[in-house]
Amino acid sequence: MLPEETPQQRVQQSFARQGMMQHLGARLLRVEPGLCQIALPYSSKVTQQQDGFHGGAIGALADIAGGYAGLTLAPAGMEVTSVEFKINFLAAFQGGELRATGQVVKAGRRIIVTTAEVVHIDANGKETACAVMQQTLMPVPKTY
Repeated sequence: MLPEETPQQRVQQSFARQGMMQHLGARLLRVEPGLCQIALPYSSKVTQQQDGFHGGAIGALADIAGGYAGLTLAPAGMEVTSVEFKINFLAAFQGGELRATGQVVKAGRRIIVTTAEVVHIDANGKETACAVMQQTLMPVPKTY
């Protein structure tokens, strides 16, 4: 019998398969049961026409941070998929990086509810709220 994967191992294995996050230069910062933090650096790959972080990139970052927080509490042999999420954009930013922290609110058998907070960190290390998200996930069988 093989030992069960740790939450960190589960998330790292899945994150390595995230083509979009790899392409955009995102990196895992922290993984604990019920929590995941991911950073996304500013680059031309994540901007909109006015050179700020694109809402799609912010939403994807929040979705993935919340999703991986949920994955840490999903049953063995399962992945999670987003059923829905609602995001509020609080401010626009250029430069620096975004940091999304996903946390599980409630992990049930059929659905997992999470939140994610996205902050912008400027070159001086100043953190400013960027977006907040609420998400519903559904556990699904792992197919890889």
